[in-house]
Amino acid sequence: MAIVVNLDVMLAKRKMRLSELADKVGITMANLSILKTGKAKAIRFSTLNKLCEVLECQPADLLEYTETEDRDK
Repeated sequence: MAIVVNLDVMLAKRKMRLSELADKVGITMANLSILKTGKAKAIRFSTLNKLCEVLECQPADLLEYTETEDRDK
């Protein structure tokens, strides 16, 4: 199983740059980049809440579950 972060999709839809989002959410560019590239191990609900508020979206717009072949590993 994998959780895919669609932050780049939402940024494109909102015509917003990563640096602008970082300023509005109050998160470092480094941490936002980790989240955007899917390398994050976790996300705080407060961060998810702020992302949704700024991007005017729902959590499901940012996070997507995909099933993978190697479920037993």
